Amino acid sequence: MRFGFHFMDFNLPGSPSTTAEVMRRTARIAEEGGASWLSVMDHYFQMERYRTAHDPMLEGYTALGFFAGVTERIRLGTVVTGVTYRHPGLLAKIGTTLDIVSGGRSFFGLGAAWYEREHLALGVPFPPLKERFERLEEALQIALQMWSDEEGPYEGRHYRLAETINVPQPVQRPHPPIVIGGSGEQKTLRLVARYAQATNLNGGGGPEEVAHKLSVLRRHCDEDGTDYDAIEKTVQGGGLDPSDKDGFLKGAEALAAVGVEHIQLRAPAPDPAGFAEYVTTELGPRLAQIPVVER
Repeated sequence: MRFGFHFMDFNLPGSPSTTAEVMRRTARIAEEGGASWLSVMDHYFQMERYRTAHDPMLEGYTALGFFAGVTERIRLGTVVTGVTYRHPGLLAKIGTTLDIVSGGRSFFGLGAAWYEREHLALGVPFPPLKERFERLEEALQIALQMWSDEEGPYEGRHYRLAETINVPQPVQRPHPPIVIGGSGEQKTLRLVARYAQATNLNGGGGPEEVAHKLSVLRRHCDEDGTDYDAIEKTVQGGGLDPSDKDGFLKGAEALAAVGVEHIQLRAPAPDPAGFAEYVTTELGPRLAQIPVVER
């Protein structure tokens, strides 16, 4: 089983003057310790369910550009960007830029968005859920068109682009892997089956719930004629406590037994670098020995 880190808490001692150095140390420890992903949360405000809207939050893609400059191998992306945050054409260009400056190490994380307060606060439209999912699918189509040889117009219900020119193209061909976050069975997992190379599930419900969600994803793949086995199965945290080594590894084994390939762990304040060092030295080697069961 692979593992990665999610850098989402910028409430650091001495911040903001210390923030860049803490980010650099965390990224290098994660990479040198064998982590496969380093992601950031893409929000305007810190999530109220985690801290408060007034706690520090950096812009996601600027943070990823910094991480690209201080690492060499680890994969980088957002988990995940809300479709409402940036116009899809601009987002595809930003995603392309990250892939180029990282030497082909990016992934493209996208979701339907949910945090209404930050939208209203900064004057960003926050349409109803049904429309956000429609926009999500159109954004995926736009990105894929911009990452292809097709430079003609795109005509959707919500977005209309006269020319989908994108020069230069990403390093990764045909495009950076698309990661769709969320566990919704009717819409989100159907979009994963249709467009994505990875799914990012909330593992808090335990291996039984994850197994159910993956069975739904497999059904959508069968219906759409796409390859379920080619989609990377990732989870956030899995509801596991890394400080309990044996309990954590037992939980990771249970997730691997239902097909999870990658577990992503929050790098918490006040010492995300110390947490990354603990995971890479105490848990990483044992995680690497856990076989993933294809289901």
